[in-house]
Amino acid sequence: MSYKSLLTVLTDTEVATAPLEHLAALASVQDGHVDVLCLGVDRTQTGYYYAGANAIVVQETLARAHAEVKEVAEFAETFLKRTDLRWSVESGVAQLSDVGRHVAHHARFADLVVLPRPYGENRGAELEPLVESAMFEGRAPVLVVPDTGTPAPRPKTVVVAWNESRESLAAIRAALPLLKGADIVRITVIDPPVHGPERSDPGGLLGQMLARHGVSCEIDVLSKSMNRVSDVLMRHAVDTEADLVVMGAYGHSRFREAILGGATRNMLEQAKIPVLMAH
Repeated sequence: MSYKSLLTVLTDTEVATAPLEHLAALASVQDGHVDVLCLGVDRTQTGYYYAGANAIVVQETLARAHAEVKEVAEFAETFLKRTDLRWSVESGVAQLSDVGRHVAHHARFADLVVLPRPYGENRGAELEPLVESAMFEGRAPVLVVPDTGTPAPRPKTVVVAWNESRESLAAIRAALPLLKGADIVRITVIDPPVHGPERSDPGGLLGQMLARHGVSCEIDVLSKSMNRVSDVLMRHAVDTEADLVVMGAYGHSRFREAILGGATRNMLEQAKIPVLMAH
C-alpha cells in the first residue's frame, strides 16, 4: 500500500510553498503522481448575495479571481518543473460558497490530500472549507502541514491519537504507508474509559493490528492533565520529538457534517508539525 495519487489545492501563493514541498517529498518516496488544483476564489460573493448587483462589479471580482488563479498556477508549475515527478496542474474559478464542491470532486480520487494550515494570520476564508470538503465530502485523508519546517516523507516518530472511535481507526488505516516506515509509532490513549471494551489493555488490539503490518509500536496512556485533549496530545508530540500526528477528525454540527470539531480545530491551530486526519 502506498500513496499513488497525491493532491493539493492552492488558492494563494503566500501559503503554497509548504504543501508543494511536502507533496513533492511524499511523491518522490511513494513513487506517486502529483495533482495540483489551483482555484481563483471570488471571496466577495457579490453575485451570490445581491441579485441586482452591477454587472461591472461582478466582472471585476471575476477578473481578480482569474488573475489570482493564473498566478497560483504559474507558481505551482514553476515549482514542479524543477522536480523529476509526474505531475499535472488544473485551474478554475469558483465563488467561496462553491469551493467545496470542486475540492470534494477531486479529493474523491486522491489517496492523500496535502493542504496548508487553515487557521492563522493572512489566511483566506476558503482554507477551512478546503480541509472540510476534502475530508467530509471527498472522504479522503488530509495531511495538514505547517508553513515552516522540513518535510519528513519518512517520519521517524509518529504519535497516533487513539480513542477507540471509527474516525481514529480511519485515520490510522489511511496513514499506514507512513506508519510502516517509521522507527516508532506511539499509540497515545488519553484517559481511557474505565468501563470501555479496552479497559484492561488500552490500545492493545490496535498495537497488534499494526504489528502485523510490520509497524513498531509503543502504547502511551496519558491522563488529561490539561483542559483540552488537543493540548495534551500536542505536548506529547513535542516531548517525544514526533514528526507526525495522526488523529480522527470530527464534525459536531447536526445540520452540516463538514464543520471541524473542537479538538480537531484546536490541533490545527497550534500544530507545528504535520497532522494527518481522516473522518
